[in-house]
Amino acid sequence: MSSRRDGQPAGVSGLPGLDRRAFLVLATSALLPLPASAAPPRIAVIDWGLLETALAIGVEPAAATELKQFARIAVEPAVPESVVDLGLRGAPNYELLRILAPDLILISGFYEYQRSSLERIAPVLALPIYEAGKPPYPLAQSSLLALGERIGRKEAADRYASETATELSERRLALRSFASRPAFLISLGDARHFRAFGADSMPGDVLARLGIANAWKDDTSYSAAAPVGIEALARVPEASIIVLAPLPAEVSRGLPDNALWNALPAVREGRVAVLDPVNHFGGLPSARRFARLLADAMAPGPGHD
Repeated sequence: MSSRRDGQPAGVSGLPGLDRRAFLVLATSALLPLPASAAPPRIAVIDWGLLETALAIGVEPAAATELKQFARIAVEPAVPESVVDLGLRGAPNYELLRILAPDLILISGFYEYQRSSLERIAPVLALPIYEAGKPPYPLAQSSLLALGERIGRKEAADRYASETATELSERRLALRSFASRPAFLISLGDARHFRAFGADSMPGDVLARLGIANAWKDDTSYSAAAPVGIEALARVPEASIIVLAPLPAEVSRGLPDNALWNALPAVREGRVAVLDPVNHFGGLPSARRFARLLADAMAPGPGHD
């Protein structure tokens, strides 16, 4: 280490009294988990699944993306009015983000292409929920726990993960009679086509965890298969049909008079349930929402043997 002319260490980067070891401690401290007693960092969230996750463990982000759409599609957890809307997930407002100057920015793998731009503003933490060919629930749980550890909310994250597992177990018991049949889990883009959710979607993963076999056996990609003709729902005539809202206006108007739809055994026999919206790319909060909505819709009654 070099010395100043007065015999004192010059320090690192010209900072008096800051030796190399102290400098390294300061440089790495931002990457370490916060102690539980510390205030959480001010975070900005690009990914909706991680927005759900942060809110679920009691962290109010400084900013997040597409909040009006989030409220319509994801619905819960509710986003406080104080959270600033950064605009589109795929193209957030970087100027506004610089002004807000968060301590940490959360992204998922879907937004890795933005990392270099975001890192010019604040440190970036990427947590996976969706990976090709993998059921998302374990990834969502791991990311929840990792986020809790990182921002000093470990106890809250542990509790939420445990409560989610317990709730799904309870819903599974409530759905025992419904589980005797497989089910198609779909969304409707128009009155003639649907998208099927598979095991690599959160609703599809949770469906299996609730003990219900997925009637859709073809490939899916992260969330759902490409649009398929409604006639494909006749492949498994004994299956029920679970539809995730929202339904386009033309579907709501046209489906009741659609002869092909009405000819499906599940429709004729009243084995169709339309659920309120659930975030297709959500985390554990979406898992719990889907399980609750399905259990409520499938409460024992006529047509649900």
